[in-house]
Parts: sequence; C-alpha cells; structure tokens
Amino acid sequence: MTEAGQPLHVMVVAGEASGDQHAAAMVRALEDLSPGNRYTGMGCNALREAGVELVVDARRLAVVGLWEVIAQYREIRRALNVLKERLHSDPPDLLVLVDYVEFNLRLARAAKAQGIRVLFYVSPQIWAWRPHRVKRIGRVIDAMAVLFPFEVEVYRRYGIPVRYVGNPLVDSVKPSGSRQEIMTSLGLDPQRPVIGLLPGSRSGELRRHLPIIMETCRWLRARHPDIQWVMPLAPGVDIQSDITPHVDASLGIHQVIGQAHDVMSVSRALIIASGTATLEAALLKTPMAIIYRVSPITHAILKRMILIRDIGLANIVAEKRVVREFVQDEANAEQIGMEVERLLMDEAYHGEVVASLAEIRERLGEGGGSDKVARMALELIREGTLKET
Repeated sequence: MTEAGQPLHVMVVAGEASGDQHAAAMVRALEDLSPGNRYTGMGCNALREAGVELVVDARRLAVVGLWEVIAQYREIRRALNVLKERLHSDPPDLLVLVDYVEFNLRLARAAKAQGIRVLFYVSPQIWAWRPHRVKRIGRVIDAMAVLFPFEVEVYRRYGIPVRYVGNPLVDSVKPSGSRQEIMTSLGLDPQRPVIGLLPGSRSGELRRHLPIIMETCRWLRARHPDIQWVMPLAPGVDIQSDITPHVDASLGIHQVIGQAHDVMSVSRALIIASGTATLEAALLKTPMAIIYRVSPITHAILKRMILIRDIGLANIVAEKRVVREFVQDEANAEQIGMEVERLLMDEAYHGEVVASLAEIRERLGEGGGSDKVARMALELIREGTLKET
C-alpha cells in the first residue's frame, strides 16, 4: 500500500506461458511484502490465478517469428491499443513488463510518455541478437531486472539501472514426489523407459513441432517398442485444435496437463522445444534433445542476425554445448531419434550429460528471484529509482 494507506495499482504484462509463470510468482511475492494491492494487465492462467485482472488474455498472442507475428498483427495491435487505453484511463503506480520484448517496449514508450514508472523483468536476449536495442530499451524503462549474472554488465555499460535478481526457476523447479510416486500417479510401468515430449506451449510451436516429434517417436518405437511416451501440456493449451490433430494415437502417448517437472524428473531423456523448459530440464539434470522450427522466411532472416551458436538456454547458461540442438532442417526424425537412442542406451554418454547439467544450477546461484524482483518493484514505486548495489 501507499503511505496514505491506499492500495498500490501495479499493471503486469506477460505475453506467453513462461513469462506468465515468472510474472505470477512476482505478484504473489509482492503481495506478501505489501498486501492489499490491485493488479491489472495481460497474461494467461498463472497471472489470473495470482489475482490479476486480465484486461487482455495473452494466449492468442503467443507467437514466435517474424512471419508469425505478421499473421497475428491485427490481434497483437488490438491488444496493445487496449493496454495503452487502460494506461490512460486507470494509470498504475508501476508498469511491470515481462519478456515479450517488441510488444512490451511499445507499451513502455506509451507509459513513459505519461510519466508512469516502468520495470522490465526478464531481459531480451540482446547478447544473442540485435545488441543495438539496448539504447532503445534504456530510453523507455526505469530499471531492468535480469535472470542471469552475465547480463548485468550489458546494461551497466549504457548507464541503465539494472539488478541481477536470480532465476526463479531455481526455487520452483522440483518434482512433486519420489520417482515411484510420480510413476504411479502417471500410470507408468517402472520397468520400462520413459521419454518425455515437450513440444512447446504456443499454437505455432505445437503445429510445427508435433509432426516432427511423432515421426521421431515412430522411428524409436520401431527400434525400442518398450518406450513409454509422456507429454505434459501447458495449462490453457487448446487440446482439440492444437494437440489432437497432430498426435499419433497409435503411439499410446500419455498426455497430462501441467506436471512438466514430474515428467522431466522420471524421464530417461526428453525431446523438447527450445525455451525456458530446457533450463527447467537442466535444473532437474534430465538429458534432452532440443528441437526448434520457425517458418522458412523467419529462419532465413534470423540466421543472419543471431550472434551466438546455441539457442537452447541450457547450453547458453552452461556456455558450452551440453546437449544437442536440432534446428530447422536438422530437426528430423532420424537425427533426433539417434540422439535419444544414444541417451537411452549409452550409460557413459548419459552420465556425462547429467554431470554437465549439474553445473548449470551452480551457475544460476541462489534462489529467491521472485522475492527480489518484488522488492525491486516496491523500491521503484516508493523511491522512484534504484539504489546502487
């Protein structure tokens, strides 16, 4: 609450599932520190469950790639206009923007024009591509909260207030019980190997990745008929339109809503879309084959712009190729299948990957990320700026 006893109004904007989770954890931490606040914004199920009034439901906006954004332009533009109008009609004490960078930077510009303070949480990957964006970011935000230690210097170099808050996944990524308990709850045979399938959460990702994953499963099933397949789906996914048309029913894939950490923890290996989930799997020390596909137009443009070799967060944080990546044309059934087969059959190789993944948790440091960014938000509201740390 404010010093006058009035509840704070915080607008929180997240554009896809992982940002929604980070934002919701921050909201809960902020409410613990300063109870009775009012929250509005854009997000998915996690923010709604955290008590945020969703002015815009973000599930239809979760797209990746230049061509994909163009296809959804009208819907994205409408959402941006709705939020800009809300900034005018019901201005918040603080606007917290979580990832979803191009959309959120446009909203940040509108907020700054009105004198509304802006905290950006989860840095854009300016160290991976389009590094010149940092100057534009600095003009429209008041502070940046970053998840990785190496990101701090990028912003300090340009005089942008920044704080390393740590990655909230360090606290949140853990299975719900023992291996035996999870296997039983999922209806799995403990004597047979489990391969987890994580195709992504966005509609476009699911349409592109599920056919490849199904082909890979058929390739592996022909060689290892005892494999059990489990696919944890993000809450809010439209199973009827995004999942069922692309899943091979003959494979007997166990589909569960949520429970991704449980599935990761009992899997021998994962076939997983590049994204936050690869870091979650790394924290659980589960070997994986990372896959990713975008439209050919998007890939042709991005491959000329990306400055780093690896796209999987597990490899980026490790600063080395810990797990193999299969991007675009390399994302095919035989190549992915051969890697999963090696993780399934080669104990020495499997052990090497597990050992390398164990180092990632050490690199991410201590937990408490959600609490730290919540304290940062209160500091901006009450002091107007950040103290040097």
